[in-house]
Formats: sequence, C-alpha cells, structure tokens
Amino acid sequence: MSAAVELLRGRGVRTATMRSDLRQLRLELEDGTLIVIGVGPDASGTPRLELDIVRRALDQHQLEVRFETS
Repeated sequence: MSAAVELLRGRGVRTATMRSDLRQLRLELEDGTLIVIGVGPDASGTPRLELDIVRRALDQHQLEVRFETS
C-alpha cells in the first residue's frame, strides 16, 4: 500500500469522485492512471481497506479479434 501512496507524490489529480455511500474514492491522475480506494468487509466481516491501481498502457494498440464461423 505504501508503494501506491508513493505513486501519488508529485502527480496532479485530474478528478476525484466519492461514491454516495462513502465506501469508495476514485482518483484519476493527469497521466490517465486510475486509483480506486475502498472499504469492504473481509471474510470475518471486519472492514478492510482495498486499493486498486490501473495504469494506462505505454503503447496503445488496438487488439483485433476475428471470429470464424464453422
């Protein structure tokens, strides 16, 4: 988690959105990185902090998938 927090240092936040039930915060950084911070229960029901980071791909290529009919 500390590495994820370090990711924020020196970067600008483009948008910040909080869910209406206050269980999730979504941050979009200026470089397109998304950080989602949330609270959810673990197996015993104890609240647990969750963090997801989605980084934009360096090379953006379109994936083409062809479907063949038999």
